[in-house]
Amino acid sequence: MKTTHRLLITTLLAGLMAPAMAAGSHAGGHGDSAIGQPGKAANVTHTIQVDMSDNMRFSAPLISVKQGETIRFVVKNLGKVKHEFSLGTEQELLEHYEVMKKFPDMEHDEPSKVSLAPGGKGEVIWHFSKAGTVNFACLHPGHYDAGMKGQIKVAKK
Repeated sequence: MKTTHRLLITTLLAGLMAPAMAAGSHAGGHGDSAIGQPGKAANVTHTIQVDMSDNMRFSAPLISVKQGETIRFVVKNLGKVKHEFSLGTEQELLEHYEVMKKFPDMEHDEPSKVSLAPGGKGEVIWHFSKAGTVNFACLHPGHYDAGMKGQIKVAKK
């Protein structure tokens, strides 16, 4: 039953995500999206620690980086419930949040996201190729609405 459920979700999501990925606008897609692209560990400029807690907040809700930097986000879940760190435009995050409400046990395998069980630690390495604002949030049902979101201000070179 679990395998069938996961296959159904994967099939549904693939159908929903295909147009966005083909257009190159999905954060996990190929090429340079509106928020940059996955970074390489060898190119990391600096590391930023981001803690998540059950008060539905990130320890660093406003982060500043420079265009062209590759950042290693070391993310730790200090809470007692599952949380995630998900990069995207505000529109991408809101769209994905609606899907998460329908499929709350969804697993992610994208370079712009990390989901962590209580006490878990993970990382996202991201290259910020464009100046502007990149959003991040926890998209588990209720968390975004409770204020678990933040922004990364990417300063022009």
